[in-house]
Amino acid sequence: MMPRIYLDNNATTPVLPDVLEAMRPYFGERFGNASSIHHHGQETRAAVDHARDSVASLLGCRPSEIVFTSGGTEADNLAIAGLASAGDHIITSSIEHHAVLHACRHLEETGCEVTYLPVDGRSLVDPEHVRQALRPNTKLISIMMANNETGVLQPVEEIGKVAAEADVYFHTDAVQAAGKVPIDVTRIGCTALSISGHKIHAPQGVGALYVRKGTHLQPLFYGGRHERSRRAGTENVPGIVALGKAAELVIQGFERGDDKKMSALRDRLQQGILAQVEDAGVNGEGAPRVPNTTNIYFDHIEGESMVIALDLKGLAVSSGSACSSGAIEPSHVLTAMGLKSGRAHASIRVSLGKQNTAEDIDLALALVPETVARLRELSPEYRKQAVSY
Repeated sequence: MMPRIYLDNNATTPVLPDVLEAMRPYFGERFGNASSIHHHGQETRAAVDHARDSVASLLGCRPSEIVFTSGGTEADNLAIAGLASAGDHIITSSIEHHAVLHACRHLEETGCEVTYLPVDGRSLVDPEHVRQALRPNTKLISIMMANNETGVLQPVEEIGKVAAEADVYFHTDAVQAAGKVPIDVTRIGCTALSISGHKIHAPQGVGALYVRKGTHLQPLFYGGRHERSRRAGTENVPGIVALGKAAELVIQGFERGDDKKMSALRDRLQQGILAQVEDAGVNGEGAPRVPNTTNIYFDHIEGESMVIALDLKGLAVSSGSACSSGAIEPSHVLTAMGLKSGRAHASIRVSLGKQNTAEDIDLALALVPETVARLRELSPEYRKQAVSY
């Protein structure tokens, strides 16, 4: 049987065995509603509280500041729509995840003003541009911590200082940063921060939003008084337990230096590919990045074709954001960085997870260069260029 290697962990991660075991009882014998006052309810309430403690430890905040959600998209929407309203001005960037961009565009339709800041060729937002965009009615700044396509880390601490000086809310989408780099909401200086379970080896369908104590947050849902009246709806206990366990494993991983080991694997893969393949380079090179991600362009090929060809050989990578898979338009992130359409279309994202090994990297280093070479042989543009030499 052909070995299958999964290197698309920014799209989703496999649930780790310890996480699966932690959540398993809450599908069966521990089935209670966490709002019930009898034994069954209090048993699950204790599990939710423990998970809240674990997620708070991951983010460096109080447990009471954690709001459990259905994932990163809901957390982003809750932060943006919950902190800004008609007449307010929002500052965000042109490379945000669509969960932020589309939420901001919706608020524009309801009477908000939104400034979409540019990025430089490394995919970085300039904190001074944030400062210059401030207006008297600015209510919220929302800039992601790590980009889902390039892995580039934004200067969120500097942006947090800008927000604090202007006395405006600051939200950061940390969905792609959580589990990869340490997070401390106090150091960042954010009012709100979003994470998602399925990016840190918990299941899909659970996430969390940090909301600083004392912050008024308008809810998206109306019903019971769950999550301190910030997010109505019976808790997804198995998912919440899984998110808490995954957070604990992340903390243990940082203590072991797992992030440094992952960075070494990523660098070996990236350097090995560039050493074997001409007319290739790293998107976002020179900027700080999360340790698991590289985004590489291969001139004279189509990224989608390469994803398909590699998948047929047993290697899963991505041509961009999973939420944009199949889109005809090039990545909005790469075009915002200044890449022309051809190079943006010729880019692939490789993202590692906790389950990946050195043997996975060896296989990728064998498959990627030969796949690029074969696809270029089929490219009329590349053949024409080769003949001209």
